[in-house]
Amino acid sequence: MLCRWKLINAANLFLLTASILFYAYWDPKYLYLIIGSIIINYIFGTALFRSSKSRKMSRKTILTLGIILNVLALGYYKYAGFFVSSVDAAFDLNWTIPHIVLPLGISFFTFTQIAYLVDCYKGETKEFDFVRYSFFVFFFPHLIAGPIVHHTQIIPPFGEIKNKSINHQNVAIGLMYFAVGLFKKVVIADQISPWVNIAYSHTESLRFIEAWLGSLAYTLQLYFDFSGYSDMAVGLALLFNIRMAQNFLSPYKSLDIQEFWRRWHVTLSSWLRDYIYIPLGGNRKGPSRTLVNLFLTFFLGGIWHGAGWTFVVWGAMHGAGVMLHRLYSQLGFKLNKVLAWTCTFIFVHFAWVFFRAPNLESALSVCRSLMGLNGITLPDRLRAHVPENSFFHFGAWLEGVGGDSKILWVLPLCLLLCLLGKNSTELEQKFRANPRWIFIVVILFVISFLHLNRESEFLYFQF
Repeated sequence: MLCRWKLINAANLFLLTASILFYAYWDPKYLYLIIGSIIINYIFGTALFRSSKSRKMSRKTILTLGIILNVLALGYYKYAGFFVSSVDAAFDLNWTIPHIVLPLGISFFTFTQIAYLVDCYKGETKEFDFVRYSFFVFFFPHLIAGPIVHHTQIIPPFGEIKNKSINHQNVAIGLMYFAVGLFKKVVIADQISPWVNIAYSHTESLRFIEAWLGSLAYTLQLYFDFSGYSDMAVGLALLFNIRMAQNFLSPYKSLDIQEFWRRWHVTLSSWLRDYIYIPLGGNRKGPSRTLVNLFLTFFLGGIWHGAGWTFVVWGAMHGAGVMLHRLYSQLGFKLNKVLAWTCTFIFVHFAWVFFRAPNLESALSVCRSLMGLNGITLPDRLRAHVPENSFFHFGAWLEGVGGDSKILWVLPLCLLLCLLGKNSTELEQKFRANPRWIFIVVILFVISFLHLNRESEFLYFQF
């Protein structure tokens, strides 16, 4: 309406206000943090843009100080409690710290703004007014759980007059993305969620079959939940004629760990590459330094995900995995595709155990069960065919995942969907080629709305 009346600035302010209210709905008192972060980063970005390129030390000082302030804010809210408890446990100092609530989306809006400052320093951006910059950070589809956006994806389209009118093709494609994402979230991820919660609440009692079912449930839940949110975010952005980057490209089809990270959480992988791996030296300083840089990049990526030793181990596992892959690739080794996929998937699967488990002890307990070290529980009807001993047990063999035999066909079906189904980018291409897919979109919406019968939260909100 405002755009039809040629009130472009009013329309921009309306969208910004709506995004601010969207964030405030979670907890208004944390508005001061994100607004303060936006103001400070805008000041630093403007200073970098206006400073003379000949004064390199001054520009480096501005950039360094800006990054430090961002990292300090993130470090306090996300890692202060973990640091204090770890030091206290190590040295028995009786240190305590009040519980710190993690502000919603702090990791995402911090990474987004650090990237903006670095781009300002490199001269890869231009000066923007405060409203457009604020909208870039506050834009509600990506704010609370990504994808991590680049300023070129948001600010220029936000200021273009042509994007202030309705683009019916973008609306149709946006609704397609939203329908696919909503289906992934409420029909698949939320239905798997109870099995995951039960399994990881009783890690000490899981046996071989239950451990595999419970951990596989999380491997699938995390993908459908986060990729579902990302699809919904992309779809909502398209309604405003803004195209954000795809975040998932069928990651569980990967044949090696490097390919996995080209397909999983693509915007984070790109951020880690551009703003950590390359500044560390990338592959420009010799083979040994390249391996170190790879490990450090994924190690820091693990720490970014959360304050806990489980995330440290998860990051280290992926860092070691990428290093190992690079080494055997350079030696000319090549695995059969089936074996390559199996090795990659099992590695990622074991790593997700540490990502989900509440602590290291629980993660290690699940891993022992996955390897059969805690025995196998079988149904009573097999008692006459399998000798009972210290390894085989009989009884409630699915109790550790809720006692629901439906899990035996739901999880394989979901895995097949990951392996044989098309990702959202491929679905968009089909949708463009055949508009009759709109009927499938309608069906997905109907099925999804019929499953909106429980309160749930997107998993990546916590990061």
